[in-house]
Amino acid sequence: MSFKEIKGLRQAGKLDEALQMANQVLEAEPNNIWNKRAAAWVYYDYLKRNAQPESFEEFKENLIRIKDLQLPEDEKMVFDNCAWQIGSLVFGLQKTEHVDYGKINELFEIIRDFHFTKPSESYSFIYKAFHKGYQNWSNYLTFADWWNFENLRSEDYLEEEFKGKKMMSVAEQAYIAYSKKLWEGEPLDTFGQQRVVDKERIRSFLPKLDSLIAKQPYYQYPPYLKAKLLLALGTDDNALSAFLPFAKQKRNDFWVWGLMAEIFSKDKDIQLACYCKALSLNTQEGFLVKLRQAFAEILIDKRMYDEAKTEIQKIIATREKHEWKIPVQIVQWTEQDWYKTATSKKDNLELYSSHIRQAEEILFQDIPEELIVVEFVNENKSMLNFVKDKKKHGFFNYSRNLIKPQIGNLLKVRFDGDGQNGYYKILTAKQTDSDMPSDAIMDFEGRLQVFPPHNFGFIKDIFVDAKTIEKSKLTDGQTVNGRAILSFNKKKNKWGWKAIEIT
Repeated sequence: MSFKEIKGLRQAGKLDEALQMANQVLEAEPNNIWNKRAAAWVYYDYLKRNAQPESFEEFKENLIRIKDLQLPEDEKMVFDNCAWQIGSLVFGLQKTEHVDYGKINELFEIIRDFHFTKPSESYSFIYKAFHKGYQNWSNYLTFADWWNFENLRSEDYLEEEFKGKKMMSVAEQAYIAYSKKLWEGEPLDTFGQQRVVDKERIRSFLPKLDSLIAKQPYYQYPPYLKAKLLLALGTDDNALSAFLPFAKQKRNDFWVWGLMAEIFSKDKDIQLACYCKALSLNTQEGFLVKLRQAFAEILIDKRMYDEAKTEIQKIIATREKHEWKIPVQIVQWTEQDWYKTATSKKDNLELYSSHIRQAEEILFQDIPEELIVVEFVNENKSMLNFVKDKKKHGFFNYSRNLIKPQIGNLLKVRFDGDGQNGYYKILTAKQTDSDMPSDAIMDFEGRLQVFPPHNFGFIKDIFVDAKTIEKSKLTDGQTVNGRAILSFNKKKNKWGWKAIEIT
C-alpha cells in the first residue's frame, strides 16, 4: 500500500509528507523495488520544483538521491522524465551572465550512470542542453563521447524551425561542435595560448564524419570539417580533396579562401592568390583583419612593401574604429625601415584582380580541362563560338576568363555541366600552346581551286571563303599553306573543314 499512498500524497501536492513516508519505507526495506520507485518519483517532483539556476543545490541533492537508489536499467521512465528537468536546468545555467561550468560538470558527473532511453526525444533534449555552451566548456568532448552520436534519432538529422526561422539539424550541429573542439585542441595553460591536438582522437572520429558525409550529402559543412581535421593531422593533400566540394558551394565567402590558403601553406604563390580572392569579395572589414595580417606577412616576404603597407593601414584603421587592440606584429612592422619608406595605395584591387583566376583554378582542379578551338568571336557581347570535335561544339561568355581571344586560338576550358541549346557555362578558360594536337584543327598544304562568280575556293576538301582569298591575294591554282578548323555547315547539314589562317 505504501507506493499508492506516496503517489496519492504527491498528487495531492503534499510533497514533504510523501518524502517522509518514502524515506520510512526505504529504511524499512531498502531493496524493495516498489519502495525505490516511490522514492524516485518523490525526488523527481523535487527536481521539477527546483529546475532553475537559483535552486541548483536543492536540484543536485535530489538528483544524487535518485542516483543513490541504484535503480535497475529497465526503470527508464523515471530517468527519461528526469532528462527533461536536467535539460531545463542546464539551459537555464547557460543563460546566466557568467556561466558556471563547474555546476554543469557536477550535473554531468551525476547522470553518467543514469539509464536513459537511447535514442529518445528526452535524451536528445539532454544533448541540446549540454551542447549549448560547448565552445567554452572544457569537458564537452568527454560529454559527447558519453552521449554517443550513434544515439541521434532520425528526427535529429532534419532541419528544425524556431519562431519561423529554419535551423541546422541537431546532428550537423553536433558534428560541427565535436570537430571544432578537436582541431582547436586542449589548452595546456590557463589562458589557452598553448594547445595540444589529440591526433588519435581525430583519426578515430574521421570515419564517423565520412559516414555522415555519405549518408547526408546535402549537409554543407561536413566536408569543411573534414578538411580542417586533416589539416590538424598535417595531411594537406587529403584536406584539399575533402574541402573542394564545400568550397565550390561557398566560394563567395571570404573565409573559404582563408582555409584554402592554410591548405597550401607550403606554396606562398598560391597562398597569395587565395588571399587575393578572399579580399576581392564583398565583406565587412571587421571580419578581415586577421586575414589581411596573414596576407601582409606574405607581401613582406615577397618584398612587395607598398602593397603590404596598404594592407597594414587598413588593418590599423579597422581596429582603431572598433577600439580593438593593435597586435604586436603590426606595431613591429610599422617601426621598420621598409614601412617608413614604402608608399601606400588607395587599395590593392589591381593586385587582387591579377591573381583571382589562379585561385579559382584551384577550386576546379578536380574537373578535367578540355581542349577546344575558337571558331568565332563576338567582342561586343564577349561571346565566342568553339568546337572541340563533331560531338561537342557551341558558344560561351568569356568576359571573366580571356582577353581578346582570336579565331583559331586553342583553349583549355573547364565546363560547368552540359550545354543547353549550344550555350555553355565555363568555370575556367585559358589560352594554350597552338601546337597541341586537336581533333578540331589541322595544318594543310595544297592547290587552291577558285569558283567564280562568288570567288570562294577549296583546297582539297577545305573551304576557303572569298574574303580570305581576297585578303591574302590568292589565285586559282596557287599552292597554299595554312590552318583549317572543323566546322559545321548548317545549309548542307554536315561537317567539313574551313581555312582560318593562310601562311
